[in-house]
Amino acid sequence: MPKKRLLIIEDDIDVAEMLVTYFEAQGFEVINAQEGAEGIALSRAKFPNLILLDVMLPDMDGFDVCKTLRTTTLTKYIPITFLTQRDNRADKVAGLELGADDYVTKPFDVEELRLRIQGSIRRATRDHLHEARTGLPSGPLIKAVLDELVADPGWHYLDVMLRGFTTFREVYSFLPADEALGLAAQTLTEAVITHGTPHDFIGTPDEAHFVVLTFAHDIDSLIAAVTEQFAEQVKTVYNFVDAERGYILLHPNTDSERQEPLMSLDIQHIEREYLFC
Repeated sequence: MPKKRLLIIEDDIDVAEMLVTYFEAQGFEVINAQEGAEGIALSRAKFPNLILLDVMLPDMDGFDVCKTLRTTTLTKYIPITFLTQRDNRADKVAGLELGADDYVTKPFDVEELRLRIQGSIRRATRDHLHEARTGLPSGPLIKAVLDELVADPGWHYLDVMLRGFTTFREVYSFLPADEALGLAAQTLTEAVITHGTPHDFIGTPDEAHFVVLTFAHDIDSLIAAVTEQFAEQVKTVYNFVDAERGYILLHPNTDSERQEPLMSLDIQHIEREYLFC
């Protein structure tokens, strides 16, 4: 199972270093931002499973960071936990009203914090809001975003299938297959960041199936970037022999011997009128 990715937006160096060290030891991939603007950028670039957000930051208020994340399509469904010294009830209510999932005050017990973070991630998965392996929004959230966009002009619907995934899992087993799903999600996210807009959305309605809703001006460049980048990076999940020759050899030295190409992303640009029939 790919590591859960945690983004910590915290400017106190001592607190940040302690949290990074602790959560990395707990098996998380941890990213630290010391300013709000940097945290917003990393939220889009890295698409964490959860954001741990301080309220008092040097460049902007943590509440404003939360508001920005909650009003940007790509990040609006990422669970957010406030971590702050501001412990009065009004601040807690304000944070939760902005869409935060939890509010933890300093000083805190790091074990309790870990359990609360795991609980927030687990709830998002259990409620079918996020797919457990990729962290991407799933069915209900995809429908909610489509409902919001139905009257908006200028966006495109990309239907993306991870071809060859089932065979890859049968040959390489489940853990490498989970890594391949994570790689596909990462490739799509990076391409949207580079070629799309802050209002774009990526979801996964089914296993090895992704949806991109994008306002990109040059949709062909986005599709080409995703396809080419994944074709190069997917080699890292195969062994050296398969990666070099460009295929998996199935049932070798038998009458059923055949070559299975490396996994690829099959991207279909679907006209919007067909989505709301």
